[in-house]
Amino acid sequence: MATKTATVSNVKSDSEATAASVKRLVTLMTVFAWTALTVGVLLCLINISHFSDKNTTLMVGIGCLVGSVFIYVIGTAIGLVHARLHQAMEDQQSDDQSNHNL
Repeated sequence: MATKTATVSNVKSDSEATAASVKRLVTLMTVFAWTALTVGVLLCLINISHFSDKNTTLMVGIGCLVGSVFIYVIGTAIGLVHARLHQAMEDQQSDDQSNHNL
């Protein structure tokens, strides 16, 4: 009877897949933030001569400028929270292994 063996090297673990998707999310949110910032600057510069609260283009531009900061901060916070969670899980696993060896 013949025995066949196969190796699987391209399968990612659940934590690696999660890390990859979080990295994609942070990158996507960074791109959205830069896009909102660019749109905000352009809208503000289009009609800045009429500087009042009645200027809808200017108000939307300022909103995009403020919104871009929030988008960037939220994306960065997601990345940092995930990194801290991943680090805590690694520390816990290393502590469990060191306690098991004792």
